[in-house]
Amino acid sequence: MKPEPISLHTVCGLEELGHHSTRGVTHVLSILDPAWPEPEAFGTYDAHHRTTLRFHDIIAPTEGQILPERRDVEAILRFGEELAAETARRKTHLLIHCHAGISRSTAAMTMLLGQAHPDLDAQAVVAKVHSLREKAWPNARLIAFADEALGYDGSLTEAVRRLHAEQLRVRPHLAELMRGLGRGREVDAALA
Repeated sequence: MKPEPISLHTVCGLEELGHHSTRGVTHVLSILDPAWPEPEAFGTYDAHHRTTLRFHDIIAPTEGQILPERRDVEAILRFGEELAAETARRKTHLLIHCHAGISRSTAAMTMLLGQAHPDLDAQAVVAKVHSLREKAWPNARLIAFADEALGYDGSLTEAVRRLHAEQLRVRPHLAELMRGLGRGREVDAALA
């Protein structure tokens, strides 16, 4: 029987990092704003492998901010390959975090689960992420790059659009919030 490509998965925001220090986390993917300091919480974690990426949670060029690029998705997928090799040898616990644990981290988890489970269709991958992080709103720009890199031919982007639509149905206040963050294109796509 083939082992699960990732044994345990956790997605969280900065404020939740301290809650996971005793949960046996072996691998951490940190996605931080470029000027954000290193989270002190990692000082209380057991030894773990950590990769840090730095870009803002935006989907279009914004003055003074760093846009996520294709190379960031490539770095996430390389991290996933390393994690898969490690998981073949021992049980792993992956923690992915960004500032709020809603957008960049859930986009990263989406692409890592898609990479680890090529047998799952895009809708199943996104549903799995939603079950891991109920308030997930994956960053559409990261997902578009991942869609191409993983060969989903647009279906990953469509599955995330459907999740955004579901989130707006459950949390209608998100429309105004996301528009205020410069992410109106995601809202418009979800409402279409």
